[in-house]
Amino acid sequence: MKKTKILAATIFTAIIGLITIAADHIDAPAARGTSADITDFYAFQGEDTNNLVFVANVQGLLSPTATATASFDENVMVEFNIDTNNDRVEDLVIQAIPKDGKMYFFGPFAPSSTGLNSTVNEMATKNEVAISAYGSSATIANSNGMKFFAGPRDDPFFMDFAQYGAIIGGTASGFNNPGADTFAGTNVLSIVVEVPKSLIGGSGTINTWVESKVKQ
Repeated sequence: MKKTKILAATIFTAIIGLITIAADHIDAPAARGTSADITDFYAFQGEDTNNLVFVANVQGLLSPTATATASFDENVMVEFNIDTNNDRVEDLVIQAIPKDGKMYFFGPFAPSSTGLNSTVNEMATKNEVAISAYGSSATIANSNGMKFFAGPRDDPFFMDFAQYGAIIGGTASGFNNPGADTFAGTNVLSIVVEVPKSLIGGSGTINTWVESKVKQ
């Protein structure tokens, strides 16, 4: 086991129902504009209903020009946490680590320690996928019953910030239908893993959250 100290930078929490979404496009200055800045976390049942899909989007608000040169920081690990017994402590983790144009995935496995610090477990199930380039077809890896993707995607989150400001300011009573998508034309770097439910276990409902962790 390789013992690498990792410190959490950003956390999103969710409880899986049919689909779960958590979003935060304006993060702390130390993380903003880097792949430690998690913009969205999605967790949902896959098209194959025997699977669950976890999606972490990072480094948001990328223009098309900026997307062409954006990359995952090799000192940042994204960790998907899964609580199967409702005690709000991770029972399983999936770690995603970029290196030399590939995204490496470890897990799911039971971590040796929980909380903000993590250890990279190189003895866990290891999978990899080539990081897709901007403008190219998506590269999807299939291995050990799991699917993997990493690369730039159009930001799927919809928010009308101007109308939201008007509502907060008292000059509008609600959102328009349709509204104006503040994030139209911007991109994110996305990490996607699809996992068989049989590898996760639990009695049905799980708690899940995602963290970005910086190598120390």
